[in-house]
Amino acid sequence: MERIVIALGGKSLQAKGSAPTAEGQLNVIKKTCEDIAAISCSGYEVAIVHGNGPQVGSILLATETAADVTPAMPFDVCGAMSQGYIGYHIQQALKYALSARNISKPVLPVATQVIVEKDDPAFQNPIKPIGVYYTEEEAKALEEKWGYIMKEQPNGKGWRRLVASPLPRKIVEIKAIKELWKSAIVISCGGGGIPVVENMDGTLEGVAAVIDKDFAAELLAEQLQADVLMILTEVEKVALNWNTPKQQDLDKMSLEEAARYVEEGQFTPGTMLPKVDAAMKFVRTYPDKRAIITSLDKAIDALEGKTGTTITFS
Repeated sequence: MERIVIALGGKSLQAKGSAPTAEGQLNVIKKTCEDIAAISCSGYEVAIVHGNGPQVGSILLATETAADVTPAMPFDVCGAMSQGYIGYHIQQALKYALSARNISKPVLPVATQVIVEKDDPAFQNPIKPIGVYYTEEEAKALEEKWGYIMKEQPNGKGWRRLVASPLPRKIVEIKAIKELWKSAIVISCGGGGIPVVENMDGTLEGVAAVIDKDFAAELLAEQLQADVLMILTEVEKVALNWNTPKQQDLDKMSLEEAARYVEEGQFTPGTMLPKVDAAMKFVRTYPDKRAIITSLDKAIDALEGKTGTTITFS
């Protein structure tokens, strides 16, 4: 039985046009979990990592808006809150989808801390946009009130808060996750994990940052020694010359080819680039294994080699 770590993109949790409510999210997740249940029932052992971009932004906005009534929560706590309720929704929906297929298997979300380095260069150059859009006036007020770094976005929709996106170095709860995976579908490293730094005395301290969920999924796949790292996104295949008349969809890439395409600037930072980078890191670590990038609805076909983009060492 092949062991797969699945990284779920944001659209698998909150679809475009759906209501940004808990009920709206649950309806989207129910559809997502039908596909995950189908993968599990096809003979694969599954672990799940999910994003949290829109959700953690909404939680942060809510806690800041109510700051005059109750103290605002720090960003790492907001990340933990998003892990909790997204994990609960996946747990509920996936358990139902499995039960409908006469499969009785526990689905367990784990609040997961991920250690990052205090001196990671990302802290000096925050680039990860989170939360809602603001006018320039609102953005300047937030900078003044909270000390945030705000930046106007290139899509013309307004200003957003920027936070650091450091690389994941260690999954704190990895031993427990390994044990749980023997008998359950585990949901962990949600939103890339709760970012923490390790102090000299061994204590952990939360920091205001967002760890890229694809890099966290790659680290989890390494440490679980998974057979496949599957990164699910909006597109069926990785493409060269994306969204141009010369677009070329890729069925497969070797590590050497992927590195060349990255060097050429073929993949957009913040969207496809981290997915390709994470896939490359996984097959570089385990040359006999593979990574797959595809859309959720094509996941089983991609596992069978019928579609998607497969990245291998050679």
